[in-house]
Amino acid sequence: MQPEPEDLGGGLWSVPVPIPDNPLAYTLVYALESPKGPVLIDAGWQHEDAWAALRGGLGTFGIDVADVHGVVVTHFHPDHAGLAGRVRETSGAWIAMHHADAEFIRMFHTTDRAQRSSMELASLRRAGASDAELTEPADGGRVDPPAIPDRELSDRELVDLPGRSLRTIWTPGHSPGHICLHLEDGDRIFTGDHVLPRITPHVGLYPYDIPDVDPLGQFLGSLDKVSAMSVDEVLPAHQYRFNGLSGRAQEIIDHHEERLAEVAALLSSRPTTLWEVTAGLTWRHAWADMAQGSRRMAAAEAAAHIRTLETRGVARREGTDDPLRYVLR
Repeated sequence: MQPEPEDLGGGLWSVPVPIPDNPLAYTLVYALESPKGPVLIDAGWQHEDAWAALRGGLGTFGIDVADVHGVVVTHFHPDHAGLAGRVRETSGAWIAMHHADAEFIRMFHTTDRAQRSSMELASLRRAGASDAELTEPADGGRVDPPAIPDRELSDRELVDLPGRSLRTIWTPGHSPGHICLHLEDGDRIFTGDHVLPRITPHVGLYPYDIPDVDPLGQFLGSLDKVSAMSVDEVLPAHQYRFNGLSGRAQEIIDHHEERLAEVAALLSSRPTTLWEVTAGLTWRHAWADMAQGSRRMAAAEAAAHIRTLETRGVARREGTDDPLRYVLR
């Protein structure tokens, strides 16, 4: 059941914004009061139902979207950044995000879908996917790239929130420029997708064999970073608010360490393709029952774990054949 908009006290409100046809159900958009107008943390999916929910939810507290001063986007994914452009069109608000995610959005705006699809299919081939799985994905699952931000944030930088102290905490992993936001005057932290109360965010490597990038290693480091913070209340972008940031961060770290051991076990006997590793891992749904899109996301997660094993010196790439194969050192 989707929660209702809520006054959280201290000039802070939350509004659940639906994500159509998605098991996450909704994104929690937060609004912070300021003398220049409210600043939103995330904006929700680009969809008419989501737009109506955002406007109506803010209206519950007497807030008009036209009065929004700014939108801070925790990361570029469409359930967080999708409506930011529409808020800006309505209010003249600025949009801010970390510069690493801003770079991704600019790339999406300058690379057409045909180019991106060609790169994806080439990556699948190198991963060892079968010919039957090298089909062009249907456009029905595609979304337009989010709006290019006006402002770019760096780690530890304060957000333009007059009268308050909202500090950027760079937490790469789920995306290269994912940020958490520490409300220092309220002892609260907005964690986006970085730390969620019951589930772990998707951490994938795209393309699967891109060099010199270790998103899972970055994610684990980011979890260490926030777990060292003394913060009372955690406000994630999905599910519900909770306390105990350090404990939950450690649970997520432990989950990925177990997953790394599972991946290493699959690499122990012989050189193995990414696709073979992915098919051999334990997933919520059986590999044989997974849709094509789910298999590709699963492969990205497996690739991220293999890359961390490579970075730690546990695994290595075997030869240069197509498809690529990996083995324990």
